[in-house]
Amino acid sequence: MAHPPPRRPAPAHHQARHRIRLEWGPTGGAAVVEGADIAVVVDVLSFTTSLSVAVSRGTLVHPFAWRDERAQQYADQRDAVLAVGRLEARLLAEPAPSLSPAHLLAGPQVARLVLPSPNGSTICSALRAGAPDLLVVGAALRNRSAVARWLVHRIEEGASVAVVPAGERWPDDSLRPAVEDLWGAGAVLDALPASLAGLLAPEARHALAAYRAVAGTLSGALDECASGQELIDLGFGADVVVAADLDADDVVPVLTGDGFAPAERY
Repeated sequence: MAHPPPRRPAPAHHQARHRIRLEWGPTGGAAVVEGADIAVVVDVLSFTTSLSVAVSRGTLVHPFAWRDERAQQYADQRDAVLAVGRLEARLLAEPAPSLSPAHLLAGPQVARLVLPSPNGSTICSALRAGAPDLLVVGAALRNRSAVARWLVHRIEEGASVAVVPAGERWPDDSLRPAVEDLWGAGAVLDALPASLAGLLAPEARHALAAYRAVAGTLSGALDECASGQELIDLGFGADVVVAADLDADDVVPVLTGDGFAPAERY
């Protein structure tokens, strides 16, 4: 029996009336980037935090969906190191890059890194594949001001921006909106000039308000949210600490044909 073709979102869900839009995950991201010039992907725990750390240390980062035999082949083709899993990294005798931002911050720097992630990394790759002219940027709390500064003159020159909080996945693979990604998206918007506030879609304004509600207690909020508790329970509380370090990195990772590189190299 043939399956019906997937339904396209209604035109209203592209948020085309607004120059600064926001929608969740791979499906929402694909909707709001239609007609947009720039996509800002936010995956605070942990892809875009790890991305910010790695690119600020001089590493070219290649996004990839899953860590399997295809990922190793992909890394070999690019003369890159394939990041190991967080748990696996703890068992190795020598430090190795992983999705853990704390490991990336403290470990040896590598020239090229394939960084698999089922959420942020997957979304970045899919958005770029679906719209080759789209500028895809990785944002986290650590680099939110740098990203906002980079966005300002582009928005003032007429660019439209789609902010895409990645979210997480439930065991049935449905989207779990993750509050830390809402805060990360709002943190970028908070760093934009107030003169641009009229360009925000209601969805983006909601993210901004959510961030401002926790801005004074950001570290504690990240510790207490479900994703933070999950990492702490697994012994990766240091990753939550690194993710909460607001404006620690002055870097804008832009996805090029050769991985994520600092914006000045794009």
